[in-house]
Amino acid sequence: MYDFDRPLRIGTRGSRLALAQTHLVADRLKAAFPQLQITIRTIDTSGDWKKEHGETRLPDNKGGKGLFLKEVEEALISDYIDCGVHSMKDVPSVLDEGLCVDHVLEREDPRDAFICSSHGCYYSLPEGAVVGTASLRRQAAITRIRPDLDVTILRGNVDTRLQKVKDGQVDAAVLAAAGLKRLGLEGRVTKYFKPEEMLPACGQGVVTIETIQSHAGVRFLLDSIHHEETGLAVTAERAALQALEGSCQTPVGAYATLDENNQMHLRVCVYEADGSAVYADEAKATIKTTKEAFDLGFKIGQKIRPLAPEELFA
Repeated sequence: MYDFDRPLRIGTRGSRLALAQTHLVADRLKAAFPQLQITIRTIDTSGDWKKEHGETRLPDNKGGKGLFLKEVEEALISDYIDCGVHSMKDVPSVLDEGLCVDHVLEREDPRDAFICSSHGCYYSLPEGAVVGTASLRRQAAITRIRPDLDVTILRGNVDTRLQKVKDGQVDAAVLAAAGLKRLGLEGRVTKYFKPEEMLPACGQGVVTIETIQSHAGVRFLLDSIHHEETGLAVTAERAALQALEGSCQTPVGAYATLDENNQMHLRVCVYEADGSAVYADEAKATIKTTKEAFDLGFKIGQKIRPLAPEELFA
């Protein structure tokens, strides 16, 4: 049980989206435990974009996806916070010993969204139009759909990237639909990519709460808001990423769905960086446990790994 005499300290990045996601967690916890006091602590992370960084990808700027978690995890380990809220797509497939991300909220829209002020569809963009994204997966998928477009790096939080489109720094941008919806910005979406066109990133649209495995009281609270179906889906996706030994520098898509009969459909792909080829596989199976979900994902990842060139995983 949790000691309700002390507040639960939740850590998060300070962006508007990160805070919105953290308040989703806090609201659900308060609904489950009205007596619970909650303190939200914002933490600057190495992954936070600043103007002086310029339009560079995180791997070129000291690291990669783990940089969105590093300082939050340090705060967790040092007992400054009791748990940390993350976008699951930013979480590496392997965590440090003792840390876990096995509590998740129900998945929001996992699709990628096309944002453009002047054209209604990515197919109608003129040759040479500039499309911004910091994701290698999105870059590869866009280039595969429209090799005549100029895909460039676009960094910053959601509002910053939308403003760059509005200001004409780029003709269009691709962002996660979930973030736009959580910020009430769905109206800015021009068109959604179908998963068949652009397979979502592993864990895209999922909010996860990171904890220390041994902190039973905190984990007891989070058990009450955990969404089991989403948990099984992201377990399969993350297992595939782990088997692929994928990183933030590997253009990987992984997306699992689970129907009312516990039938999981998992799709995984690895893109060539220039979109010239894609290495993919999919599977369907009845999934009822975390182990079954992990085994399915890992098996698919192992099947794809030898098909793709080794340099994609370097």
